[in-house]
Amino acid sequence: MTQTKATSVTPTRADDYAGWYQAVVRAADLAEPAPVRGCMTIKPWGYGIWERIQAILDRRFKETGHRNCYFPLFIPLQYLQAEAEHVEGFAAEVAMVTHHRLANVGGRLQVDAPLEEPLVVRPTSETIVGEAFSRWIQSHRDLPVLINQWANVVRWEKRPRIFLRTSEFLWQEGHTAHATEAEAVEETGRMLGIYREVAEDALALPVIAGRKTRREKFPGAVTTLCIEAMMQDGRALQSGTSHFLGQNFARAAGIRFTDADGAIRLPHTTSWGASTRLIGALIMTHGDDDGLRLPPAVAPDQVAILPVLRGTPEDAAVLARCDEIAGRLRRESWRGEAVRVTIDRRPGSGSAKRWDWVRKGVPVIVELGARDLAGGKVIAWRRDRLRDGKAEAGLDEFVAALPGRLSEIQAALAAEARGWRDTRLRDAATLDEARALLGDGGAEGYRSGAGFVRLPWSGSEAEEAALAETGVTIRCLVPAEGPAPCAVTGVATTDRAILARAY
Repeated sequence: MTQTKATSVTPTRADDYAGWYQAVVRAADLAEPAPVRGCMTIKPWGYGIWERIQAILDRRFKETGHRNCYFPLFIPLQYLQAEAEHVEGFAAEVAMVTHHRLANVGGRLQVDAPLEEPLVVRPTSETIVGEAFSRWIQSHRDLPVLINQWANVVRWEKRPRIFLRTSEFLWQEGHTAHATEAEAVEETGRMLGIYREVAEDALALPVIAGRKTRREKFPGAVTTLCIEAMMQDGRALQSGTSHFLGQNFARAAGIRFTDADGAIRLPHTTSWGASTRLIGALIMTHGDDDGLRLPPAVAPDQVAILPVLRGTPEDAAVLARCDEIAGRLRRESWRGEAVRVTIDRRPGSGSAKRWDWVRKGVPVIVELGARDLAGGKVIAWRRDRLRDGKAEAGLDEFVAALPGRLSEIQAALAAEARGWRDTRLRDAATLDEARALLGDGGAEGYRSGAGFVRLPWSGSEAEEAALAETGVTIRCLVPAEGPAPCAVTGVATTDRAILARAY
């Protein structure tokens, strides 16, 4: 092995974690701020990651009987007024359309022609889906309804951060209706299970699955389930939610069906979603001081081949060999799909191009120059073990080993993230002990060892609100094998709260 020259994005994680995150977004060419404050332009490499996540989730949804559809971006205000509790949860973030025309007045455009009724720009779609369900569902034979949509939503964000909190972002939202409560509750758990499996298997992202407290649950829901991931600075990132809505939205939307005995019933509904926030989770879970590191399952390209082009006659032969390597790799299969390969045909030496791909996080980097061509060798780096340096192999050997190498990288990133999470997941018996473990929430989280704290909990909403004033929230409740005294009430409980500072 040959040691790789030290190069990193600046600042480093230890020096300024928030600054490091923004630096990785730029260095990996993932996204950039848009002209509208709080919005982002997702660039091809960043969108390619989202397409991979989207494809994996979409396949799982369809395997469980769901079908895709699309609902309008604009929602009549009266639909939200019908569900007061739900609206209250989004009221501060709702964007409205109040006019439908511009007029040119003295060379300046001014708004003209107000709408008879303002339109809400979709913050989520429960209300407009409910209106459609009220027309689609008439009989028990129409149930269950299992749909999903891939869409954008708008929530006017006060403190934006690319991928983590933006005023417009991409997501999927599933909506289902069922004849019985048991079926809807089962659906809620099933979809959270899919989120957990995809997070851990495809994103190599270890998560804790649990239920939200009454204070933290989705507005209007009976129960909200979630998966929570720990970032390298110890903060939590909610990475997927699934809501059992009971009959609340059905009642508000006037959804009724006739059961097998001829009685009029209200269906039980669910909704569930995950968003481009998952790209932020990838950065903060797997990134290092050289940039992004991508699990092969969600990397737009799994192998980047970098020809060393010097403007000499040998360049044609080098490019021809690169095409040959790419063709052979694409005939290989990993996880049931062809290996994804790109060739960086830009002129120049391997070193400059190599660091571009290091920062992008492509799992395997291959470099080929005239001398390698003459020697019949392939020079390759594993992005997850960049500091181990380059490895040399014959072409046949390299191609045959590549699928196994991708599996090794996927497993290594998952193990590293799980180890990081487990060392920072600790138990406490009292709030004072929990606060001491969580620290003061300053910028030292990456170095301090702050993370998640698990403690017995059966406190009230008021007691939880007092805790939240310190910047610490209950991310979810998880069951324990045996009872223990609640950290605030002393009453025996089998619930354990996962406490953390969160994004």
